[in-house]
Parts: sequence; C-alpha cells; structure tokens
Amino acid sequence: MRNCLALLCAPLLLCGCTVGPNYKRPTVAVPPMYRGLAPGGAPQAETTSLGDQKWWDIFQDEQLRTLIRTALQQNYDLRIAASRILEAKAQLGITRADQFPTLSAGAGIGDVRTSQSKFLPAFETSTGQVNLSAAWELDFWGKFRRATEAARANLLASEWARQEVVSTLVANVASAYFQLRALDLELEISKRTFDSRQESLRLTQILANGGATSLLDVRQAEQLVFTAGAEIPALEQQIEQQENFLSILLGQNPGDITRGETLTEQRQPSQVPPGLPSSLLERRPDIRQAEEQLVAANAEIGVARAAYFPQIVLSGGGGFQSSALTNLFSGPAGAWSFGASLAQPIFTGGRLRSGVRLAEAQQQTAALFYQQSIQGAFRSVSDALVAYRKTREFRAQQELLFQSAEDAARLSHMRYMGGATGYLEVLTNETNAFSAELGLAQARLNELLALVQLYQALGGGWQQ
Repeated sequence: MRNCLALLCAPLLLCGCTVGPNYKRPTVAVPPMYRGLAPGGAPQAETTSLGDQKWWDIFQDEQLRTLIRTALQQNYDLRIAASRILEAKAQLGITRADQFPTLSAGAGIGDVRTSQSKFLPAFETSTGQVNLSAAWELDFWGKFRRATEAARANLLASEWARQEVVSTLVANVASAYFQLRALDLELEISKRTFDSRQESLRLTQILANGGATSLLDVRQAEQLVFTAGAEIPALEQQIEQQENFLSILLGQNPGDITRGETLTEQRQPSQVPPGLPSSLLERRPDIRQAEEQLVAANAEIGVARAAYFPQIVLSGGGGFQSSALTNLFSGPAGAWSFGASLAQPIFTGGRLRSGVRLAEAQQQTAALFYQQSIQGAFRSVSDALVAYRKTREFRAQQELLFQSAEDAARLSHMRYMGGATGYLEVLTNETNAFSAELGLAQARLNELLALVQLYQALGGGWQQ
C-alpha cells in the first residue's frame, strides 16, 4: 500500500515544472519629460498628475456630474464591457478546471429476458450496478498552468478594457456637454444680435422714409438682420442633434438634456500638472490592457511547447455489480480498476513546431503593440499639453479681438447716426463683431475640450 502511495505522489511532486518563458516586462524608452510643457512649467520631480484626480474634482458643474453618473450606470458600451469581464471570468474557470481530476458517478439497473428456443430454455436476469470513476491528466509540463496564466491575464485585460471604456465615456460626456453649452451660447448671441439688428433696421427704415438716408442703407441693414436670423435655425438644429447624441451616451432614447452652468461659468483647475512620464505606464488603462494581452500571449508559448512532451493520465474506477439488489454492497460484488497511460507525439507533420512559432509570433506582435501603445500615449499627452496651452492663448487673443470689434461697431453706429459715414461701415463692423463674438464662444469651447483631452490622455477618468 505504501508503495502505491509513493508511486502516486511521485508524479505530483514533479508537477511544479513549467515550460515556456516567464513574463518579463519589455524595456521601453520613457522620455524624461513631456513635450509640450510650457516654459517654466511643472518640475519633473513633480509626482502628482492631473490624471490622478477623480473626474468629479475636475468637472465642477453639478449637472454635468449627474449626466456622467447616469452614463456610468446606463451606457451600453460600458455594460457590454462588463459582460465581457464575466465571459473572461467564466473562461478562466473553465481553463483552471483542467488542472484538477474529473470525478463521475453512475448507477444502472437492467432486466433481460430471452425467449425459449430449441436448444435453450427461456430465462430472465436482472443486474444492478453502482460505479465511481476518476481521471486526471497530470500537468507535468505546466500546460494547464500556463493556460490558466493566459486566461487570468485575459481577464485582467478585459477589466482594464472596461476602465478604458469608463475613461472614454467620461471624456465623451463632458465634451458633448460642453459642445451643447457652446451651441446654447451661440444661439443666445445670435438671438440677441438678431433683435438688436431688427431695431437698427427699423430706425434705418424711419430715416429712409424721412429722406435722411437711401434705400441702399435699408438693404444693407436687412443683410445684417438676415445674417443673424439664418444662424438661429441652423444652431437650433445642431442643439437638438447634440442632445440626441448626448442622450445615447447616457443610454437613453433621444430627448431633452437638462443644463447646468453656462459655458462662461465653467470652472477649470488652477493647475494642470502632467506628472512623471514613467507613471503614465501604470495609469493609462489602454497601456495596462496591452500589457496583460502581452502576458497572455507569453503564457501561450508555454502551452504550445508543452505539446512536445508526453501526456500522462491517471485513471481509476470502482463500484459494485450484482444480480440481486440486496447483495449489491456485500459479498463479491465489489470491483475496482486503476491505470495510467502515456502518450508521446512522434510525427505530426510539423504541426507542433508551427504551433510554437505561431505563439511566439503572436507574443512578438503583442509586445510591439504594447510598445506602440506607450509611444501613442506619450504623443497624445504631448498633443494635449500643447493644445491646452495654445487654446488658452488663442482664447485670450479672441477676447481682445471681440472687445475691439464690439467697440468698432459701436463707434461706426454712432458715426452713422451723426451722418459722418455711410451704412457700409456699420455693416462691416457689425459683421466683424458678430463673427468675433461667435469666435470667442468657439475659443472657450476649444479650451474646455483641450482640458478634457489632456485629462483623458493622462489616464484620468476611470478612477471611481
């Protein structure tokens, strides 16, 4: 008996070896600093980053926060990503089960009666049986453990994929909301300008009827009214379509969107520290997902190499069989069996070698994709940094342009009413002022969108 136990335990002690390479993170070139930092920007020893902050600390509009919370609960892309995590968990359970023995039990009862023949009399027999069987393929070369390692890495990759969906969703909802508020502001500007120009047209018509000005001035004043009026239905169309888009992000049917603060009231962080470039590798969910996919591909090499080696299977069974159910568990009814088998591939036509090469090529592809993801992340941060800095500068210049154009329109109108100039000057300056004010609204929107882009590029938004 002791010898049998020793024979059973010996292969178990040898099951610790695994073939295939252990994972080692590839060496990547990490820049000492982000390109796009403003001169005299955050010191490189700075460890905090805008991406470390929670999204509700970045976006101060309470209504925007409510919309983001709704999207995180109802958005279909996010729910699909959560379902894929459940799939990966189930697949991990299936794969991990291969490491353990399988045990099955069965029972049966049968009754056989034969008819009488010329040579044999009729007889009837009844049998009952109960059996228990087990089988275990020893993971001698670590095939199942490597497969479990790959499945676990795929599970982590699906979890990081969900975090990437969360980050993208937060950024998309914030961007869509800011675009909606920008359209609201442009519509407000257009309506206000339309009302003002209608009043100017009325006064010009009075002057023309009194002979103090020509019909040409009336036509030019009408152009200003029609220009502002044409913007209103176009903006109303864009607003409704933007509400529809935002509703879909929220996981709802198209409908109205409740507003909060205006575009000009949106608050921004006083500082936007990017943090250390090396920390981006741990913070960005897309990079973490790519690395887990690399871990899985690396483990699959071990699975492929293990196919070169013998498969060792232990099997055993035992049970009872008797023609009388009352004697099923007594007497000589018991029976058992034990066996072991070994199967060694000899000739497969290059299938095993090609399987290893395939796994190695897939691992190399995953490694290159991981490195490419890191480079893409550094580029997106650099692009976002320079975009945020330059959009702020552009918005400041656009404010000055609007102030100058607005004052020019006011002065030209005074000159026209005093008879010092024609209405053409009013037309030109009113048009410039209207365009400058719309441009300022767009500049403010671009500044907020650049902030959202920078926050997402730094790996922010998925922290809950």
